[in-house]
Amino acid sequence: MSRQLSPEGALVHPGCNIRDSMLGAYTEIGAGSVMLNSTIGAYSYCARGCDIANADIGKFVNIAANVRIGPTDHPMDRASLHHFLYRSDMYWPDETPDAAFFERRAARRVRIGHDVWIGHGAIIRPDVSIGHGAVVGAGAVVTRDVAPYTIVVGVPAEKLRRRFPKQIARRLTELAWWDWDHDRLRMALSDFRNLEIGEFLAKYDQVTLH
Repeated sequence: MSRQLSPEGALVHPGCNIRDSMLGAYTEIGAGSVMLNSTIGAYSYCARGCDIANADIGKFVNIAANVRIGPTDHPMDRASLHHFLYRSDMYWPDETPDAAFFERRAARRVRIGHDVWIGHGAIIRPDVSIGHGAVVGAGAVVTRDVAPYTIVVGVPAEKLRRRFPKQIARRLTELAWWDWDHDRLRMALSDFRNLEIGEFLAKYDQVTLH
């Protein structure tokens, strides 16, 4: 039996730890995933074992298992890397955490556009933006921005090819089908499934849908 997702919020599987985050309609969070200080847009999902921090994730984003988004850094410019420097209350009861350090961490956002696919085990570093429709290959380590509708692979991730030519990518971005309401998506479902991309755009990009 297929899972039924809800317009009221997320389907959160067992073992998740979600803090200070917002989850959109029809979203799904895989078992054992962690999400901190992040937002995930409508229809997006992550599979099991993902770790997401300080990220703004768009709609219809497809995140495979064991993906790490926004892994936090240690203070490499100080005398020690260790977290006794900023989680000091764990070691001395009269000490407090380094609030300024955590504020700087939280400000280093990952921004992921709509309709992005992130493959199994990929890592997206802080301060990285990934454009609409992009694809991140399995196991890739993304250290710099990814252009819309571009496929990147490897360590560090490099451009493999465009998913679509620039003109097609531009038309899809302008169409912004990810902003259609649920009923409009249902009406267009057969065309999403069956039309080649040029045919789809020829049918829809001249129509006012918002």
